Amino acid sequence: MFDTVAVVGATGAVGTIICRMLADRKFPLKHIKFLASSRSAGSTLRFAGRDYVVEEMTPAAFEGVDLAIGSTPDETARDFAPWAVERGCLVVDESGYWRMDPKVPLVVPEVNPEAVEDHHGIIASPNCSTTQMVVAMKPLHDAARIRRVIVSTYQATSGMGLAGSKELDAATRAAVAAEPFKPQAFAHPIAFNLIPQIGSHKEQGYTSEEMKMVYETRKIIGDDSIQVCPTCVRVPVDNCHSESILVETEKKLTVEDARRLFAATPGIIVVDDLAAKSYPMPSNCNGRDEVFIGRIREDISSPNGLAFWCVSDNLRKGAATNAVQIAELLVRKGITARRKGQPVASG
Repeated sequence: MFDTVAVVGATGAVGTIICRMLADRKFPLKHIKFLASSRSAGSTLRFAGRDYVVEEMTPAAFEGVDLAIGSTPDETARDFAPWAVERGCLVVDESGYWRMDPKVPLVVPEVNPEAVEDHHGIIASPNCSTTQMVVAMKPLHDAARIRRVIVSTYQATSGMGLAGSKELDAATRAAVAAEPFKPQAFAHPIAFNLIPQIGSHKEQGYTSEEMKMVYETRKIIGDDSIQVCPTCVRVPVDNCHSESILVETEKKLTVEDARRLFAATPGIIVVDDLAAKSYPMPSNCNGRDEVFIGRIREDISSPNGLAFWCVSDNLRKGAATNAVQIAELLVRKGITARRKGQPVASG
């Protein structure tokens, strides 16, 4: 058990869910504190029937904290994680800043739980689009070794935080009323539209979001030979990311094989009856912690290909749930922070 837990970025879209989940899942702790930027400091949050004043995130705020779960912008995570680790605190970080640091484990508990044992004070949680994909990949890879993945994502506006959700609402109202609208959260109007760019230009015509899926997948699965070809698209859906995934395996898997493997995997729910028009959709996966899989079919263009559709709540399993599950994994394994004063990850 961690005596004192801090939620960093507690007033944000993911941070509020983390707070709620810690209470709902009765995470073992004695004391809790909520940290945020100076803009939110002084506001109150209710946790387990009590009101708490949100504190400003400063180095001193981490004194006496055993575990910090953070959901902040990258540059904020860059600063606060070393502050916490230097004070003997273990950090579970939701941002993208630490994910590819070679000293930082990148963890999805259903996929690579053993990775938490090699932490240097910081444990990273992956990008939301990567998380649901590797959960789906894990049983197939264990059974038949995945060689290649082609994935197209259909990512909800909540992936941009509260600003993204608000912009979808405002843009839709403006479009319906035939009123002009100037986008701010997105590069183009999102209402009744698709934007085939998430993140900045990175390399070879791929975006930063797409390259995250490449590098993070290899790190989590522990296999740098896996080839990943991603296309990430922002869609006018408020919450839950959807993905069309095609995997090529060394050993052939039938639809029946895949359905059996998926159904036996904790954290996966199979919804797959095309004749009955039954398959996962954002509207029926919202607010859930599982990864939903349907439309399972063999690739008619490849002897060892398997295609399927995957939907998950990006604010929960894609972010808050995975972070809380990492914290619960640490408790089960009896893993705590390193000794105070040890050096942090390389950054």
